[in-house]
Amino acid sequence: MTGVKCEVTDSASVNAAFDEAETIWGRTTDVVVANAGITKDTLLMRMSDEDFDAVVDTNLAGAFRCARRAVKGMMRARSGRIIFVSSVVGLYGSPGQTNYSASKSGLVGLARSITRELGGRGITANVVAPGFIETEMTASLSDDLRKTYLAGIPSGRFAQPEEVAAAVTFLASPAAGYISGAVIPVDGGLGMGH
Repeated sequence: MTGVKCEVTDSASVNAAFDEAETIWGRTTDVVVANAGITKDTLLMRMSDEDFDAVVDTNLAGAFRCARRAVKGMMRARSGRIIFVSSVVGLYGSPGQTNYSASKSGLVGLARSITRELGGRGITANVVAPGFIETEMTASLSDDLRKTYLAGIPSGRFAQPEEVAAAVTFLASPAAGYISGAVIPVDGGLGMGH
């Protein structure tokens, strides 16, 4: 597998990464999965402008920058898939995460606006909203906190990364050609599709 690096908070870096990838593969981009994300959690009254801006710049504006660059080739091809990875927190909120929740909920508006703007050109834009996933981060949770989180998930477990990847793969496939502006929760029922 070949990869290219990019800093999503910098438009020049995003453009250069797409240029490099398209040179390597010899064609324009067919599918974009915007998955960059950071957190800087704290209570609203303690949150600095810098922490708010950094999270929104990476999570929301970074996705915008990637989509903006990708649609140039997609419009010429009259085909393309844009998939934003949000979070269940972006759909129902979370204390101490106003910046993160705002950035992740903004992806829904971004996808729906792209759908209305470019849907007639064969471009779809959708959102996958994961809940808690079995990762190194969730493995480091205390037993008490893990039990608290699990108690709120109807399926009674955290998702496997492959389950999120399956939703993304489906949205990137021809089978999802008529799905656009949708939010697919992968959260075991935690958010109930908010």
